[in-house]
Amino acid sequence: MPAASADSSATGRPTTRATTLPWGDQLRRIDVGGRSRSYLLHLPPGHDPAKPMPVVLIFHGAGMNAVMMMSLCGMNAKADQAGFVAVYPNGTGLGEVALTFNAWDGPDPLGRPPVDDVAFTAAILDDLGRSIAIDAKRVYATGLSNGGMMCYRLAAELSDRIAAIAPVAGTLAVARVQPTRPVPVIHFHGTADRIVPMAGVDRRARGALRFRSVDESVQTFVKLNGCPVEPRMVDLPDTADDGTTVKVQTWGPGKAGSQVVLVLIEGGGHTWPGRASPARFVGRSTRDISANDMIWDFFARHPIK
Repeated sequence: MPAASADSSATGRPTTRATTLPWGDQLRRIDVGGRSRSYLLHLPPGHDPAKPMPVVLIFHGAGMNAVMMMSLCGMNAKADQAGFVAVYPNGTGLGEVALTFNAWDGPDPLGRPPVDDVAFTAAILDDLGRSIAIDAKRVYATGLSNGGMMCYRLAAELSDRIAAIAPVAGTLAVARVQPTRPVPVIHFHGTADRIVPMAGVDRRARGALRFRSVDESVQTFVKLNGCPVEPRMVDLPDTADDGTTVKVQTWGPGKAGSQVVLVLIEGGGHTWPGRASPARFVGRSTRDISANDMIWDFFARHPIK
């Protein structure tokens, strides 16, 4: 079992114990398989410490870290408004900045020793459960790019603890997808994304980095969740003059009321919808929607059943 952080005192799965951590932001460190790992924790103010809180895991993209992801996505404001715990895991890599998550089930694309980020995620939840009151049926995962790919891996391998996922600009990168229950998915992707293109990278192709197309990623969970084959399609209002439009495709309900949603940003790049584009080369970021609002609305409807 991973060692607890210094201010954790019990063992076991997440529980409904009273909050012992201070409100605000803090860096937590835990030992996972003999490796020191860390995550950034944001606790919303003004919440009843005895009331179990939902948890949203927010995974950064490749070459980023937890602090950068917190700034990029702006999810803390939504956490404060809605009353959930926002958790930003740090990947591994060069120092504390250029980090990645092992979202693949084969050799590491960067040639590094294998890192079990599924076990790391489970250890985070264990650490939280020893320190604050969390709702184990409302633990969710979202992330950008490599972080979005990590969300898909968690849906495939940790579905007993992850209620639903919201990948942003990241697709499925594992071969074996065998969740133990239907996992609702809301996926955001820009049609002009050149970093994680809609068509994916052929798993048979040479090279280190391989991931599936957006369509294959989404359809994998449409089938697994037993959703109807034909989606409902809606064009959202084009409210911002930013060169993008948004189309939403929804499959479901499937098993246990599950849904799969694809939010397609026409003309959108490798960005977090509703937030400013961090650099020109990643492309346009739509202002027609707020990913944070849509993600939480979706998560709130899909606890583990």
